[in-house]
Amino acid sequence: MSPVLAGVLQLLALMVALALAYRPLGDYMAGVYSSPKHLRAEKWIYRAIGANPAVEMRWPAYLRGVLGFSLVSVLFLYLLQRIQGSLPGSLGFSSIDPDQAFNTAASFVSNTNWQSYYGEQAMGHVVQTGGLAVQNFLSAAVGMAVAIALVRGFARSRTGELGNFWADMVRGTIRILLPIALVGAVLLVACGAIQNFAGIHPVGQFMGGSQQWNGGAVASQEAIKELGTNGGGYFNANSAHPFENPNGLSNLLEIFLILLIPLSLTRTFGRMVGSVKQGYAILATMVTIWIVFTALMMWTEFHHGGPAFDIAGGATEGKETRFGIGASSIFSVATTLTSTGAVNSFLSSYTGFGGGIAMLGMQLGEIAPGGVGSGLYGILIMAVIAVFLAGLMVGRTPEYLGKKIGTRQIKFAACYILITPALVLCFTGVAMAMSTPANSMTNSGAHGFSEILYAYTSGANNNGSAFAGLNADTQWFNTSIGVAMLLGRFLPMVFVLALAGSLAEQRPVPMTAGTLRTDKPLFSGLLVGTIMIVAGLTYFPALALGPLAEGLAS
Repeated sequence: MSPVLAGVLQLLALMVALALAYRPLGDYMAGVYSSPKHLRAEKWIYRAIGANPAVEMRWPAYLRGVLGFSLVSVLFLYLLQRIQGSLPGSLGFSSIDPDQAFNTAASFVSNTNWQSYYGEQAMGHVVQTGGLAVQNFLSAAVGMAVAIALVRGFARSRTGELGNFWADMVRGTIRILLPIALVGAVLLVACGAIQNFAGIHPVGQFMGGSQQWNGGAVASQEAIKELGTNGGGYFNANSAHPFENPNGLSNLLEIFLILLIPLSLTRTFGRMVGSVKQGYAILATMVTIWIVFTALMMWTEFHHGGPAFDIAGGATEGKETRFGIGASSIFSVATTLTSTGAVNSFLSSYTGFGGGIAMLGMQLGEIAPGGVGSGLYGILIMAVIAVFLAGLMVGRTPEYLGKKIGTRQIKFAACYILITPALVLCFTGVAMAMSTPANSMTNSGAHGFSEILYAYTSGANNNGSAFAGLNADTQWFNTSIGVAMLLGRFLPMVFVLALAGSLAEQRPVPMTAGTLRTDKPLFSGLLVGTIMIVAGLTYFPALALGPLAEGLAS
């Protein structure tokens, strides 16, 4: 079987599995967030944190819950790392330095999971399982809660209430993330991933030096790392490490977990707004972009651009032979079009155009299908922009799901789409203008510029992957990328919740003959075009200096 055919067959198998899970999981999640009942375990949690799940919140109160909870999470994870040297199960590792502890705390709480450290050489069992793994659940649950609040904004009328943040977060964790992650962890163990609390094992000499292996609760952390679109690996090699991703079957399972909830949330959205066709229109947009990006990535990496590629059958450098070019391409697109950031290959070794595709996937806003929760609210913001543009073209007030998109709503949407590009481009420009950050670049020229641009694109878009040629473990990068991650995560949420509140206050607008049908293929095409144009106009100059210049020169 040719490598190209193997890659295509894996893509088809993945699509079939996702299609089978789409409807039952989407309907289940709609029921979870709409149910008036609370599980006994949930009631215990509400008592422990002093929350009343029956109290409906307007958007300022919902936002205070999101920001307050996330602030406490950052402080807790920061302190846990700073006292690691005094904790049991630290494997002899010392406490984490202040700048790296801040970067890691900001990273995992913001669902970014950017790592400027070697996991097997820095973090003990307590920090890994009691700190990082816990935030993998909670940060994902926060993103889902914000997305559901926006959906309620479209579904409700003549009220500013968006639900209860504490109830949404707890339900997302207990009823959705925990059960699926448990099944995923068992399947990963069956595939060969490790799951233990063993210490450090020396394994003898290797190329003139000693080598050692760490044990750990890897499978359980790997499952939620992918399911929650987090991406932080137990080991530095991430999902290229055989302890995390042993074979082709586990690789396909991990891609499935990455895409499962973001795609299924479109069904949840359709059910909660009372029209599953609206969910299908959003799904069609996501899937179209995902398939096109995957096809382009596979083409660039299989493309024979010289005698070395001819002999190897494609760009094989930096790719695991266990997976090959096809599975590596599918994995890299799935992680960069979501906010996952996991890698099973060395992105810096991709072709110039291949690295550009991964970078552009993040720069779209990671909305195809995007992160858990963040992908849904991101593409709904783009849908508001698309409806507004359509209204300008026909000269009537735009409407979406029975809600008028007026000046107030479009200002919130515009602020949302401007925040992340501003963070990426400003931080990249400052880093390139300074002398010290440039010393962290492994390469010069277009590829070196791509390393810095990729780092801030990944941080501000809450992805977490890296070109890996950049030494980001410096005070400048730890601090600046940490700030970019926090601002890129929580500033957009302010405008998402403000938009949700303004929509929930409106009276429903009846559909007329002049209303744009947003449940038709025409709207999906308009939405795809809007996404590509907005991203292209914003990032094309920067991409032209980096991956495009490198690709054209090769």
